Amino acid sequence: MILGRVVATERNPNTPHQFHFWTPIDSPVGIGTIVRVDGATPIDGRIPRVYGVVVEGFSYTDVQSPLFDVLAYDGDPGRAPYAPTERAEVRVYTAAVLRQVPEEPLQPVPIGDVHLADDQDVAAALRMDTYLRDGANTGIPIGLYRAGGMNSPIYLDADFLLGPEAAHLNITGVSGLATKTSAVEWLLASLFAHFPASKGSVAAVCFNVKGPDLCFLDQPGELSDTDRAMYDALGVEPAPFRNVKYYAPYKADRLSLATLRSNEALSANVFPLTWGLREVIQFAEVLLNKDDVDAKADALIDFIKERVLDRDFEDKMLAQRHRVRTFADLERWFRDVIHALEERGGESWRTHHIATIRKVRNRLLNIALRCAGLVTDDGNTSDLPWGSFTDRTVYVVDVALLEEDAQDLIFARVVSKLREHLERRDLGVNHVIVFVDELNKYAPADGPDTYVRKMLLDIAERGRYLGLVLFSAQQFRSQVHRRVVGNAGTALYGRMDGDELATPGYTVLTPATRTKLATLAKGQLMVRHPHFTQPIFVAFPRPAVMRGRDGAERFPQAGDVPLEEAVLRHLRQFDPSLTLAWVQDTIALYEPSDVLRALHATVLARPSDVRSFFRAQFRSIVPAQPIAPADRPPSIQPLPDDDPYGF
Repeated sequence: MILGRVVATERNPNTPHQFHFWTPIDSPVGIGTIVRVDGATPIDGRIPRVYGVVVEGFSYTDVQSPLFDVLAYDGDPGRAPYAPTERAEVRVYTAAVLRQVPEEPLQPVPIGDVHLADDQDVAAALRMDTYLRDGANTGIPIGLYRAGGMNSPIYLDADFLLGPEAAHLNITGVSGLATKTSAVEWLLASLFAHFPASKGSVAAVCFNVKGPDLCFLDQPGELSDTDRAMYDALGVEPAPFRNVKYYAPYKADRLSLATLRSNEALSANVFPLTWGLREVIQFAEVLLNKDDVDAKADALIDFIKERVLDRDFEDKMLAQRHRVRTFADLERWFRDVIHALEERGGESWRTHHIATIRKVRNRLLNIALRCAGLVTDDGNTSDLPWGSFTDRTVYVVDVALLEEDAQDLIFARVVSKLREHLERRDLGVNHVIVFVDELNKYAPADGPDTYVRKMLLDIAERGRYLGLVLFSAQQFRSQVHRRVVGNAGTALYGRMDGDELATPGYTVLTPATRTKLATLAKGQLMVRHPHFTQPIFVAFPRPAVMRGRDGAERFPQAGDVPLEEAVLRHLRQFDPSLTLAWVQDTIALYEPSDVLRALHATVLARPSDVRSFFRAQFRSIVPAQPIAPADRPPSIQPLPDDDPYGF
């Protein structure tokens, strides 16, 4: 069916990149509709075809002034107009060219018939036919094109999403209404379902930076019939992620993990994230103030890294030989060095001034205090499974409840380790997607050049060569470093704020497109992709996972508990038959710090015989004097006889 006709006037001529056409009043054309123009004159024996997307619309009558229309109704808008003054109305639309066939010679759009694009036309217009070929299909469904009454699947090219041609994705929109997190969850599910096996394996590392957004990816969510129909049309199973692992540091009390996924029913795939001196000192600059730690302090820190850490260190000035492996060992080493200087009245040791030694000691040892729960001084550490990442698995690092310093340290070290293993090709997978929300905070356009921002820039500019891909989200794209968002091959836009749309970065969009962006409903996105010469509007289904706030209500966060109950809860992950009485008898004669050390060693080892392993941790510890029940600290008081916790 012919939808309309291309029209060109003296004031508004057609160009190779833009054309105008008129349609009847009742046509299904709107902003974002894809149309096809059939030319009348063959070029090299072929009928030219032009595909375009509507970016602006106008309505015309022959009224030269509003006064003429007022007179036609005799000043009364409710009365019928005089018969001779009934006016015709015409709709004229402006379309941006998506593709011309043949592509050479590139000529102005010819006068011809305008048709509504069907599924094949949509695929040709967006050049999806170049990567949806049989045997070499690299299409990743992003959503459905629904303009003009159509329901056509839209695909992204995996080579331009994860590399090697281009990489990275950025999504922007106002908080709550743009569904940024939902869009990323849906896209990860689509990518896991459609990423070609010939391209290798893929995993995702997601940083949960606010609330419970990503804490329930393995729990099913509620889907409507419309959502299920969209899943079916896009070829994705409407199910939560099958393989998800959660990592979170301990709280400062070292009893429970600092995560909103602390409910005992969900603890099977939640693992502690704890680092010691060896893991942290490589990234000390993330936490140290450069205005306070000068070149002299840097030299001492480098000396500790190269000459002291994990080595048998001895010096004729020191009272003993040291092997520094933990923060406790480091404190003893510093104490020995400073004591030796004070005894001899010296001011420097191995070219390092005593003032510098004191300053570095304070800065390094304070890391364990500032990041309590994440950084341990007892040598027991737990980390992501470096070298054994598995295909189609999501690794969630929950940092939502941590202070900013600890968040920066976690981000810097995790991304650095990912890059190191991908360079050596021993991570376990070929491609890793790193999802970072609140990019305005971590890579702002202005402000200090922090270590985290440098790492994000490095991923954006060099990550695709390694298979390290950045998926990022923020509310205000204009306030993010230009090199981070500029290197994102694919950009998604949800509902936008009017002030943001007024910034210079959006002037390339027509007023009608900006207005539509400001009024998008949930579940709708504007997509920019290297194959698409113009932005396209799509609809995507609700993710098949439980929403964060629903999960927080269904699986409430576990509260703080006494030491004995905390030990029981942790150990019951490995042996459900354990009783509170057994725990009380085992730990009764030991200090809480010794109990925590034994507990963490057991949790990290995940032994098959938890009873023997846990008891073995106390063999080298001298028992304390028996403590009468009435004198016990509140943290280790036995539970009442009625056992309100059900143990």
